[in-house]
Amino acid sequence: MVSKTPTKCATKPSPSPKSKPKSVRPHHLHRKKTSSPLNSLATAGCSSINASIRSCRRRLVKLFSHLIVKKQRGGFHRLKNPSSSPSPPVPVAKWIAPPNLSLPPTCKKTLFLDLDETLVHSKTDPPPEKYDFMVYPIIGGRVIPFYVLKRPGIDELLRAAAGASFEVVVFTAGLESYASQVLDNLDPTGEIIKHRLYRDSCRETEPGRFVKDLALTGRGLDQVVILDDNPNAYALQPDNAIPVKPFVDNLGDAELRKVSRFFELAGLFEDLRDAVRCYISDFGDDLGTSV
Repeated sequence: MVSKTPTKCATKPSPSPKSKPKSVRPHHLHRKKTSSPLNSLATAGCSSINASIRSCRRRLVKLFSHLIVKKQRGGFHRLKNPSSSPSPPVPVAKWIAPPNLSLPPTCKKTLFLDLDETLVHSKTDPPPEKYDFMVYPIIGGRVIPFYVLKRPGIDELLRAAAGASFEVVVFTAGLESYASQVLDNLDPTGEIIKHRLYRDSCRETEPGRFVKDLALTGRGLDQVVILDDNPNAYALQPDNAIPVKPFVDNLGDAELRKVSRFFELAGLFEDLRDAVRCYISDFGDDLGTSV
C-alpha cells in the first residue's frame, strides 16, 4: 500500500482493460479566453453612452427640482423657489391722474383762485347768523342746503385781477354740483371768472387730500400764480403760490385787500414767480409766512 502525501502524487495505476483512458487536452488549449478589440470598443462605447444618459438625467432632475411650473391663463409662469425670500410688493401708483386740464390758449397771465376758505366759507344746517346766499347742490342723491358767506374784499380782488389783464380761473377741490352754484352767485355774468376747474381736475395723493397741478393746465409756470389757504394744494408749485389765512366768519378780515397789492408788482416782472417772491418779501409777516 502506497501512502499519499500533500507534496507527492501517488503512483498512477495502469488502466484496466475495461476503462477508457481520459482524454487529455493539450496545454495550449487551456489559454484564457480574451475579448477582441472590436468587443472592447463596443463595451466602452456603451459605458460612455450610459454615463452620459445618467449625467443628463441628474442635471434634469436638479433643474426641475428648482422649478415649479404652474399653468395659468395666457401660458406658463415660472414661480420662485418657496424657500427664497419673497420679493417686495409692486408699488402702487402714488398719483390718481386727473383728466386733461389743458385750458384754451391765452396771451394773458393767469390767476388761479381757490374757493372754500379762500374766497368764501360755507356750512350746512343749522344756519349761521351771517351768510350772503344759499346754494342747493345734490350730493349723494340728496339735496343739501349750504349757507355761503363771502370773504370781505372778494369783489375788489376780482376787479383788480381783471383790471390788470389777468385771466381768472377758479381751481377748487370742491364738487362741481356745489362749487358751480357758488360761482354763479359770485360772477353771475361770467365776465371775470373765465374758467372753472373742480375736484375731478385735482390729483388725489391720498384719500381726501387733493393737489392742484398747475403744470397740467396748459399754462407756462412763469405766467401763473395761485391764491390758496391750503399749502398742500400747491405743494407741487410752491413758488407760484400766494398764501392766505383761512377764512371762516371774520367780517374784519383784510387778506384779499392785501392781495390786491400784488397786481401792482406783477407788471414789473416777466416771471410771476419773481413777483411772488417780491410780494412775500414785502408782506410776508402780514401773510403769516416765512421768507
